[in-house]
Amino acid sequence: MSHNTFGHLFRVTTWGESHGPALGCVVDGCPPGIRFTAAEIQSFMDKRKPGQSRFVTQRREDDIVKILSGVMLDEDGVTMTTTGTPISMLIENTDQRSKDYGEIAKRYRPGHADFAYDVKYGIRDYRGGGRSSARETAARVAAGALARKVLPGVTVRAALTQIGIHKINRDNWDWAEVDNNPFFCPDPQMVPVWEEYLDGVRKAGSSIGAVIEVVADNVPAGLGAPIYSKLDQDIASLLMSINAVKGVEIGEGFASAELSGEENADEMRMGNDGKPLFLSNHAGGVLGGISTGQPIVARFAVKPTSSILTERQSIDSDGRNVDVRTKGRHDPCVGIRAAPIGEAMVACALADHFLRDRGQTGRAR
Repeated sequence: MSHNTFGHLFRVTTWGESHGPALGCVVDGCPPGIRFTAAEIQSFMDKRKPGQSRFVTQRREDDIVKILSGVMLDEDGVTMTTTGTPISMLIENTDQRSKDYGEIAKRYRPGHADFAYDVKYGIRDYRGGGRSSARETAARVAAGALARKVLPGVTVRAALTQIGIHKINRDNWDWAEVDNNPFFCPDPQMVPVWEEYLDGVRKAGSSIGAVIEVVADNVPAGLGAPIYSKLDQDIASLLMSINAVKGVEIGEGFASAELSGEENADEMRMGNDGKPLFLSNHAGGVLGGISTGQPIVARFAVKPTSSILTERQSIDSDGRNVDVRTKGRHDPCVGIRAAPIGEAMVACALADHFLRDRGQTGRAR
């Protein structure tokens, strides 16, 4: 199984399975001389880890990151400095329950990658889905935490804007609220609505989808390149690679089809500081595949978790018709924990393009 690596200069390879002893990543191309602490990496891991509320899977994983290579420890015993060599990070699995999946060893769960993996490889890891499990994304969050250290002054944040049919009121958007609730919700008035709604979904043994918005502020103008290395192209690709993601849009995205040319074009004026000033940001901070200096705005849609308690029709590997009900511990809305994953993927895309731009133009933006 190939294709476990993404990026050009900031290259990330992830490894490991949901029910293996551990998983992790190797980050190659990280510049030397970057200082960070394990606690800084861990702070992002803690946002993603399971079992933090009744609205996510109750699998208990501490997701403690161990940094194995590519750094030198400072005299304070805490701060590390990158050496420019590959940085390997490991996250142990401690609460896997493979016995929960015994009944579906030969049965294909509808909506999961079971059938597709079996068709392609002739073998699949039925214990939690193996590499197709969202458990793999823990390694991406670790890589994304490191990517942030490559980007001077850039802030990457994500928030849920929709669960099921319930959308936030964007007039209530407050970034300070995102870490004050279990949904990464920027609208405090929507939190109790989502709580009641998801309690019903969870008690019914069902699941529901979500939409996540990622915003990167202070991204310098000039990152990305036409025609086959567009910044928004790579952001969309990495977001689309996240488990259960079925759609990605940049800026106005699909809504731009309803706008006129006059409405959609982001007009410009010179600001009082002598720098270009955009009067809107329908483009989501990217024009011609190159960043404009405006906030990068991307959204992605996550489908409902396919592991549900309701029996669904399927087949098994012997070609027999079967009914499948998935046991185990699963997220009623996997989109909730996708917020820090989306942040990580955008951070990795930006770090890669930052290094590529510096290598091509020689400029420090």
